[in-house]
Amino acid sequence: MKIALVGPTYPFRGGIAHYTTLLVQQLRRRHEVRFYSYRKQYPAWLFPGSTAPDPSAQILQEECERTIEPLNPLTWWQTGRQLLAERPDLLLLQWWTPFWLPLHLTLSLMARRANIPIIYLCHQLVEPDSSPLEWLTARPALALAQGLILVTEAEYQQAQRAFPHLALRKGHHPLYDSFPAHGLSRAEARAVLGIAPEVPLLLFFGFVRRYKGLPILLDALAQTDPALHLLIAGEFWEDAESYQAQIARLGLTDRVIIHNRYIPNEAVEAYFRAADLLVLPYLSGSQSGVSMLALHHKLPIITTSVGGLAETVQHGQTGLIVPPGDRDALAAALQRFFREDLGPTLQTGMANVQERLSWDGLVQIIEELWCEITGHDAVA
Repeated sequence: MKIALVGPTYPFRGGIAHYTTLLVQQLRRRHEVRFYSYRKQYPAWLFPGSTAPDPSAQILQEECERTIEPLNPLTWWQTGRQLLAERPDLLLLQWWTPFWLPLHLTLSLMARRANIPIIYLCHQLVEPDSSPLEWLTARPALALAQGLILVTEAEYQQAQRAFPHLALRKGHHPLYDSFPAHGLSRAEARAVLGIAPEVPLLLFFGFVRRYKGLPILLDALAQTDPALHLLIAGEFWEDAESYQAQIARLGLTDRVIIHNRYIPNEAVEAYFRAADLLVLPYLSGSQSGVSMLALHHKLPIITTSVGGLAETVQHGQTGLIVPPGDRDALAAALQRFFREDLGPTLQTGMANVQERLSWDGLVQIIEELWCEITGHDAVA
């Protein structure tokens, strides 16, 4: 099958760029894939994080056509013309933010006129912390597709109501299993990061944004055993001083370690090997690539019952689930994890879910949905 896929990749930083690159890598094992990416991504005035290139020494990269500029409609049309000349069997688009709506509408309308099937991989129908009106911007683009792949049960049901004429599949966020591996032990990882070998250590990893609930975690930490430490690793997308003030107010200065920077690919393993537990105290959201890193490294997770997180983490088997925004419940879960020494039990459970969350499984879902849309019995 010939597939045209659009999305970000290196040198752009972040989870969607990693996801897209790994997806292309997996699809190319079975299909011919033309990968269209961006010359530029978000304008600095619209983007709260750093627009600097991914600083990783060991990069995730796949060959691509860098044809798209976000504020230049001519490049959208030129990409569409190039795509039509290739005559792919499938146009694979991704939805995660309405910023790319004009590009997606342009490519979708051109593909529809040429009878090229369109499937959207929906990372989230509406961005966390956004207005409910954002859903109104998603619908025009998604309605032009023939098929959608959703990552949470709630969004799958939402799509069923909104698009009864489309073919739908419930998909999954695959494991991030392609970052550089150095075979670090827990002790070696802590030495790399300068963390004392004996302290119980929580990890909060990734971009720091309001919807991820870090203030709730800090409040909960203040209620736990004073021996428990927290490592915050990731670039702050909002004022770091407010977090520093909260840490000081709660008397946590000696218990919280902050690495306020983008974590390069080759350094990721050390963080997940050094920690005893990943905490995802999200207040809203759909899914988290950070949880896929934890599952790959068999690092137990405490998360909230938000979006697909509560579907990914199996309570009592691969992690613990608490209500969003409930600092008392989160503190109790943290205490329970260490008091009952749940780490080995949860790590055993994680081994049982890794195959279910594979990239090969997602590729198969894409193939099955394409067959349903086109009427083919099997993928060519």
